[in-house]
Amino acid sequence: MTAKTFNIPVFPLPGIVLFPRSVLPLHVFALPYRSLVSQSLARDRRIGIIQPRIAVGEIVKQDTPLYSIGSVGQITDVEALEDGCYNIVLEGVSRFNMIREIKSDTAFRQVEASITGFNDKRLPKSLDRAVRCQIEETAHWFAQARGLSVDWQSADQLDDEALISNIIQLSPFDVAIKQALLESGDLMERAELLMHALNFFGHQKGEDRKITLH
Repeated sequence: MTAKTFNIPVFPLPGIVLFPRSVLPLHVFALPYRSLVSQSLARDRRIGIIQPRIAVGEIVKQDTPLYSIGSVGQITDVEALEDGCYNIVLEGVSRFNMIREIKSDTAFRQVEASITGFNDKRLPKSLDRAVRCQIEETAHWFAQARGLSVDWQSADQLDDEALISNIIQLSPFDVAIKQALLESGDLMERAELLMHALNFFGHQKGEDRKITLH
């Protein structure tokens, strides 16, 4: 590890991405990740969220390849349950590049990473009003097409970045699309890719479920 890199434990989750300033609630029940949370709480409360290179629903193994870009999440809230599980809330800090996976004797995986090249501490420039309206219209159509019930009053209160991050987190896109959205260069590029994804996946049948944007 150098001054520009850091080691971080990672939670490989297919179909889950974490954006800067967004929040991600997780119920942690598997033994390796209970240990990850416990050790993270005793240190800096930071966990890496990264996607494995598999489809949603496939089993993540210790040697499953990982994408090279993930996100640092800060534990902002935690509930330790009687059965040893945790309910935690992560807040996105920054994306990172995985330099290499670290060999260790822990039950969870760890990587050496760097945030060089990402300027995620800076707030993004707001979208043009026309673009915001187009995203909202496309998201409305997508929700109707997929049979999703969305709390649009909550969505209206979100800023542009939070709106886009929440739509991406909650939409049933495949792993590759979510990764492309995570890796997008700026908010406008992410918005354009999101609209393409909504249009594409909106034509695929989904399950009815309630979504709350927050």
